[in-house]
Amino acid sequence: MNVSTNRPFCIVYSIYEHEFLGFLIEPYVVQIDYQGRLTLQHQHISAKNANEFKSAMDEKDLQLIKLLEEITQEAVTLKFSGKRATKAEEYLPKIFNKNKDNDLVVGQINSYLENRKTVIFDLLIGKKVFEMGSDGEPTWKQIEVCPDKGTVLFHFFRNEEHTHYFPTIKFRGEKTEFQYQNALILNNKPAWLLLNKRVFSFEKEVDGNKLKPFLKKRFIEIPKKLEEEYFTKFVSPLVASFDVNSKGFEIRKETSIPRTTIVFSEIQTVSKVGSLTLFGQGEDEDEGSAEEKLLFDITFNYGDYQFSADVLNPVSVKLEKTSDSYIFHKVSRDTVEETRIIELLKSIGAKVTNGRFQFLKGEGFVFLQANNELFTQNKITFKQHSKDGKRYFIGESKISLEINENNDWFDVKAKVFFGEYEIPFMTIRKYIKKGIMQFALPNGEIAVIPSTWATQYSELFNFVEESEEGLVLKKHHVALVQSLQDESLVEVVMSRKLQRLKDFESLSEHEIPKSLKGELRHYQKSGYNWMKFLNEFNFGGCLADDMGLGKTIQTLTLLLDQKDNQKGPALLICPTSLVFNWEVEAKKFAPTLSVLNYTGTYRNKNIEVFSQYDLIITSYGIVRIDVDLLKKFYFNYIILDESQAIKNPNSNITQDVCELYSKNKLVLTGTPIENSTMDLWSQMNFVNPGLLGTQQYFRDHFMIPIEKKKDVDQVKKLHSLVKPFILRRKKSQVATELPDKIEQVVYCNMTEDQEKLYEETKSFYRNQIVNTIEDEGMGKSQMLILQGLTKLRQIANHPLMCKEDYKGGSDKFDTVLSMHENVLDEDHKVLIFSQFVKHLAFYKDKFSLAKQKFTYIDGTTKDRQNQVETFQTDESIKTFLISLKAGGTGLNLTAADYVFILDPWWNPAAEQQAIDRAYRIGQKNNVFVYKFITKNTVEEKILLLQQKKKDLADNLISTEDGFVKSLSRTDIENIFS
Repeated sequence: MNVSTNRPFCIVYSIYEHEFLGFLIEPYVVQIDYQGRLTLQHQHISAKNANEFKSAMDEKDLQLIKLLEEITQEAVTLKFSGKRATKAEEYLPKIFNKNKDNDLVVGQINSYLENRKTVIFDLLIGKKVFEMGSDGEPTWKQIEVCPDKGTVLFHFFRNEEHTHYFPTIKFRGEKTEFQYQNALILNNKPAWLLLNKRVFSFEKEVDGNKLKPFLKKRFIEIPKKLEEEYFTKFVSPLVASFDVNSKGFEIRKETSIPRTTIVFSEIQTVSKVGSLTLFGQGEDEDEGSAEEKLLFDITFNYGDYQFSADVLNPVSVKLEKTSDSYIFHKVSRDTVEETRIIELLKSIGAKVTNGRFQFLKGEGFVFLQANNELFTQNKITFKQHSKDGKRYFIGESKISLEINENNDWFDVKAKVFFGEYEIPFMTIRKYIKKGIMQFALPNGEIAVIPSTWATQYSELFNFVEESEEGLVLKKHHVALVQSLQDESLVEVVMSRKLQRLKDFESLSEHEIPKSLKGELRHYQKSGYNWMKFLNEFNFGGCLADDMGLGKTIQTLTLLLDQKDNQKGPALLICPTSLVFNWEVEAKKFAPTLSVLNYTGTYRNKNIEVFSQYDLIITSYGIVRIDVDLLKKFYFNYIILDESQAIKNPNSNITQDVCELYSKNKLVLTGTPIENSTMDLWSQMNFVNPGLLGTQQYFRDHFMIPIEKKKDVDQVKKLHSLVKPFILRRKKSQVATELPDKIEQVVYCNMTEDQEKLYEETKSFYRNQIVNTIEDEGMGKSQMLILQGLTKLRQIANHPLMCKEDYKGGSDKFDTVLSMHENVLDEDHKVLIFSQFVKHLAFYKDKFSLAKQKFTYIDGTTKDRQNQVETFQTDESIKTFLISLKAGGTGLNLTAADYVFILDPWWNPAAEQQAIDRAYRIGQKNNVFVYKFITKNTVEEKILLLQQKKKDLADNLISTEDGFVKSLSRTDIENIFS
């Protein structure tokens, strides 16, 4: 029966009892007659129709309507079943069928309802509230939700045979009879009681379950044999929280000043090394843990009574049984002081939860030693709890280090002390490398090696070597020595020459070879000076400038310098597609270099002829074939261009180039890290073997902490180690002469058919992925995730990419064609990039049909250079279609001033490489970049993830597979939502 908004009406709330969900409330709008009385004409109200009746509502009503919708049987069913199609009348009887397997869900449902009803009842104060009639009439009996709170007093009468227990209630100062008065508990935690048309709660929040038994009985009788257990488990908490009237036993109030005691204990496993008893990692420890955990339990002592800090109650009770009775010691606790102590512990690094905290053992003892004075000031005492009586050393432990520069290495003088005992540095190193963090001192105490040593000194422990001269570090670990010095951990004596490695910009200026044809920009000169400096120390380096900043000319300048100083031939290894480019660039900028193209089926395999040349250019493929031949020649330099080719340390090509011999090594790349930090290790291990330790060490100490645990400190350490040997400049920093680059996102809509196919595909993969993650985990789901994402991205471009019989259109396809037409009309040149060759094929067919000229590159293109030169020089060709993998690097396409990115890539760095084909040195015009994004698809979510994971992408990842591996389960769920 609809209510007219043209006549008076009001909002009411009606309480009724649901078969399974207890007491619920529903909102109604009721028509009012001409005398101001409620009529039988009413209508249920919800968020959908609330606006119609807004004139009779206030803010509380709007809140109530929203909250009440959350506790309907439909809302509860949807939330806890997780399925929209599930019906409440089928789900709720099944869950509430008193099956113990459902107890957890039932408990969660009840808690969910009670939390919301607590807020709802507070909001109902002052509102028109009714009990609903048995016929569903919402205004059957009006009741009042009172702002006043009641009080409850619990009575216990104990005699020789039993104890009687019952509560009494006072409301508005008067004792209120509620037994046998048709009272109702409308909410349990906290209790809201309906009595005599009034609904009220209690000053001290009472659990309704403690009142419910007395709605229909006067008292509960506790038999003598159950007395002690009942007093311990039930009466003690009541005495602590409520007013209790007792006869037959005593309640004694206690007060005293609190004292803090922290008891620490450990889980131990024992192993032996030689004759020394050692305590190492337990088998049950978490994966990746280097030590056992030390557990600290906080207790507060009041006189003879001790309480755990897991609950900071104002009052706690200890039960004492006497010969013929009981004494409840009701101890008033100083919660302000207890809270201060806990906050103090938190402020010094203890993660206190439920009255306890834990550290790895090494960290735990560092914690004790570092804060000993603070504990004394605050009268905090510590106790050791050990089942076998083991005693730990908790005195001062320290490392004393001094590092001096020698001709070809650093001399390391190290001493380790635990109190009065000196332990050899290499002994401690062996323990740490084996994961052994404890050992017995001569006095029988167990010394725990501080876990901070394993992090602060991890590189030192790993890289230091024993020699006849003592302990030494290789010279290329200069950054490690400098970082230790910066942190004041060591005393260092180092030459000023070596100190200059900290800042390559301040390196000595070197004369540019006169035979260089061309002029170096200021940052290119700095790059040349940096390479010369590394050459002085026989260090290898990685020139990782942005695409287009001239890595080629900087390298050729170095090679001219080496020719002038008669240093011998250099071997340059690059992708096959760039061999011709290097020949052309060498002829242009360094014509005096004698160059040998060592490629092709009929290449001269007589390596003796290498000595007649300054530069031998070959490809990675040729190195794979001729490695046994090439490794017989000792080169002055081995240079790898696009060195990400050796990013996989276990690949054949990586192992092959590492077998080649040279005095110096250099790698060139715009993306030193693509999939993971292991890419960096592989390239650094080529140019400076041992710089980052073994592959396993790097994995454990850098790759896993950085990529999986997002450890910022390890990122800083890694940067510190490699900084002198990697030179990376961005165009925004150095190429100030470049014109502007304008980037814009163009949003496209899906057609109706496209959207239908997209949603079907998304649902299919979402269900499969969720099930696979549940059954097999994230690791085993990555292929399926990538497959699903690829399908969705293809549909976002054009459904024909994955559904051959698709008859509909694609707004993105039409939008790109329209904008492409505008570019041609204005006589500009444009690069069109896509990750999908099949996507480019649509445009290829369209342009061919329209007889529009274009150039094209994908992975099958053999005459890449011809395509590039044609586009650069032929004014009649305005369009270049390029696949990402084939054309993302190594191309100079400055004739173009427009770039179309047809589909977004996970890492913006990959897009940037594509854009850099046009936006590089030599570009004279402003560059306009358009990214085409289909709305309400995974493409939009890729843009969001690019921002969310920007730091990770910038530092670690530049390819799609790597980025997918970095996604969390939450990311996956959001993408497929």
